[in-house]
Amino acid sequence: MTVVGQPAVSPPRGTRREAIVESLLADVFQGRLRAGQHLVTQELAERYAVSHTPIREALIALAGIGIITLAPNRGAVVRQVGAKEVREVCQVRKALECEAVRLACGRISPAELQALALELKKLAGRTGANGLRQVAKARELDSRLHDLIADASGNQFLKQELNRLKLLFRAFRDVAWEHDGAHNDFHRLTEEAYEHVVIVEALLTNDAKAAARAMSRHIRSGMVYWSRALTASTKQQ
Repeated sequence: MTVVGQPAVSPPRGTRREAIVESLLADVFQGRLRAGQHLVTQELAERYAVSHTPIREALIALAGIGIITLAPNRGAVVRQVGAKEVREVCQVRKALECEAVRLACGRISPAELQALALELKKLAGRTGANGLRQVAKARELDSRLHDLIADASGNQFLKQELNRLKLLFRAFRDVAWEHDGAHNDFHRLTEEAYEHVVIVEALLTNDAKAAARAMSRHIRSGMVYWSRALTASTKQQ
């Protein structure tokens, strides 16, 4: 079996393992790797120009977030990922993120939150005219906000679980944004920026219930968006 997808990567940040995980997640979500396909360690090592060790680590990480199955005598097998799986992932994400934002209330510097709110509002006002150029900024602000909340939750186990799953969440996000970029449709960037503003404003007022409600709405709307974009991306392959 020949593994398809992107050429060897040299990640600008993070570890080789994370770069490989990100690349393989994109292949699965964009339909370049199909359910039932086998991932061969030697072929992946050649593709990414690395030893077997980071490949094994990446496969273990992918198995841990439910994207592949590691079966005796069968190796790594890609699992089905569709709208149902997106819904299930988002149900778990909602439980984790809503608790994290509730716990984070009163634990984040108001100055940091105010600066973040200002950047999010600027982003929301610009995406209509300069959507493609704003994707990188939107990605940076999204990651920054969710990481800030996880760090401020004060619950190390919760933080570790969010960190373990965030590559999966962000892979869904990036595939969806790539799909919209190909169609020159950036309305979701604006919607998401405003959803983030509501979360930040609730954090600024130390309103844990409002913050959890805003986070829940944000994840529900993201679930619909991710499901639609993932279905469209896989159909195009």
